[in-house]
Amino acid sequence: MAVPITPVHLGDVVRLKKPHPCGANEWEITKLGMDIGLRCVGCDRKVRLERYEFDRRFRGFLRRAGEQPPEA
Repeated sequence: MAVPITPVHLGDVVRLKKPHPCGANEWEITKLGMDIGLRCVGCDRKVRLERYEFDRRFRGFLRRAGEQPPEA
């Protein structure tokens, strides 16, 4: 079964299947290519996932790059 490639951009904040051990489930995209560089928004830990693994674990966008955060 083929996993569709998710179009992402540098600076996007995404949610993955499982949260990070620190408890946060927000990841910022820091590198694109054969592997995807991610930074945990909760603890600033940096990890890399192979593109296939990222696409498998991807669950949705929280913020898109260049998008203004909602005003409170």
